[in-house]
Amino acid sequence: MKHIIILGDGMSDQPEIEHGGLTPLMAAQIPNIDRLAKLGRSGLLKTIPEKLHPGSEVANLAVLGYDVEAVFEGRGVIEAASIGVALEEGDLALRCNLICISDEKIKNHSAGHISTSEAIELIELLNEKLGDEKVRFYPGVSYRHLLVIKGGNKSLKCVPPHDVTGTPVIDVLPCSSYESGEVTAKLLLNLIHKSRELLENHPVNVKRMKEGKDPANSIWPWSPGYKPSMKTLKEMFGIQSGAVISAVDLIQGIGVYAGLDVIKVEGATGLYDTNYEGKALAAVEALKTRDFVYLHIEASDEAGHEGNYDLKLKTIEYLDNRVVKYLVDEIAKMDEPVAIAILPDHPTPWKLKTHTRDAVPFLIWYPGIQPDSVNQYDELSAAKGDYGTMESQQLMQELLRNGRI
Repeated sequence: MKHIIILGDGMSDQPEIEHGGLTPLMAAQIPNIDRLAKLGRSGLLKTIPEKLHPGSEVANLAVLGYDVEAVFEGRGVIEAASIGVALEEGDLALRCNLICISDEKIKNHSAGHISTSEAIELIELLNEKLGDEKVRFYPGVSYRHLLVIKGGNKSLKCVPPHDVTGTPVIDVLPCSSYESGEVTAKLLLNLIHKSRELLENHPVNVKRMKEGKDPANSIWPWSPGYKPSMKTLKEMFGIQSGAVISAVDLIQGIGVYAGLDVIKVEGATGLYDTNYEGKALAAVEALKTRDFVYLHIEASDEAGHEGNYDLKLKTIEYLDNRVVKYLVDEIAKMDEPVAIAILPDHPTPWKLKTHTRDAVPFLIWYPGIQPDSVNQYDELSAAKGDYGTMESQQLMQELLRNGRI
């Protein structure tokens, strides 16, 4: 039996009075996912260990069955793997956002979802002006980039910018968590300050502002760590071949460490306008030659961060009718049976505009599974499923034990 995990990033939410007590997932028309819930079994999954921040890097590692507290080394190191940056011993890697600061507050974490071509021009300038033998900037995708500090110390307190939109910059600047991190913290503050001087009147930003777009007028480094020691999914579960499909560097990097082939899809943006059909097609083709596929769709998470209920609902419906429907139809034609799991990695409540650590709803379906009494897929319905509430590593164990890889 083959296996696929379809992950709608940040898809779950919290009920709000202004929408009749319905989350976007509860209000969305998702007949294809609902059908799998009716034919399969459901439950809730805890993806965030108590000691760790509810980030996508933590949650996706958990969904894939890792003991996150044992292997987690920050977001930057994972994204380094995705863009082919080989870290050496003592290299400190940090995720480096391009953000928009307005009136000395963080307006958004993404510089208005700056294009990759614009961002590369800015990152290359920063590397030219601020990079040296110790400091180097590497371009990624859109607002997501990498900062590597040779000999840096990870004893830092760095706040994810998507958690603090609207907050005064002075209140959330990086600082040392222990005395050993003070030198690195001062270096980060200096880099932020100098980046603002260099980016403020850069032609890319001047043009963006003329077009009514937010400028990328500062960097924001966060999630520091060193190269992790991670087993592959083959070593942990016996998966002989697998692939990851995602528009997000972070997820691709996790795939690299997990021993999965990274499949990139043209037109995959990580937003509501992503190439849903292309991703679905790529997943089907990957299943023909591999035993396991991790299909990651980012759009719902970004809609949650934007505080847009209607857009989040739309992205969930797109996942259902543009991805899941095609996958289910094509899987039915395959000679070898395929087990399907659908879930988010964490909630991204649209009203909070950030991640929470609440357990997420999941479903598992495969030919011959004994269904439970759940008839639809949402946060409240899944809580009534026969799986109950599971710990993070249990999902992969449960999914993979249904048939030999």
